[in-house]
Amino acid sequence: MSPAVDILLVDDHEENLLALEAILTDPSYRLVRARSGRDALREVLARDFALILLDVAMPDLDGYETAALIRQRERSRDTPLIFLTANYRSDMHVFRGSSVGAVDYIFKPFTPEILQSKVAVFVELFTKREALKRHGEALQRAHDELEDRVAARTRELAEANASLRAEIEQRIRGERERM
Repeated sequence: MSPAVDILLVDDHEENLLALEAILTDPSYRLVRARSGRDALREVLARDFALILLDVAMPDLDGYETAALIRQRERSRDTPLIFLTANYRSDMHVFRGSSVGAVDYIFKPFTPEILQSKVAVFVELFTKREALKRHGEALQRAHDELEDRVAARTRELAEANASLRAEIEQRIRGERERM
């Protein structure tokens, strides 16, 4: 079984966070709550997330501002963001969400199975990307180890070659002295 992946749930309303947790009950998900944009930024600084579900309408930092700040960090630049909103339904708002890096924009109320399906896709992509990263790192370690072994063997062969040249020169000198 693969380890649980972190999913950040950002909403300023407790009931919305509870609803998201009830919908996303998969044991392979570790759901992390943030009650504001600032809380979300603190969480993003602390760990990597497979996905961020982000409410648009929040006091202080709204979802768009929060997303823009998340995108400024190299580490979280490619983290998928799905906006959830009950208020901002116009094409302009959907466009604004896309412009700050959202991969989807879901209107409340939404069908739980659709959200579960979308989350599952992003979790699978994250899991595969992490596996590829681990395989790449293992391949790099194997490559480095092989390079070290080749370098060590090359040194051994160079020393053996130098020793053989010295022995050949010594034999040639011995042959010349006998002649």
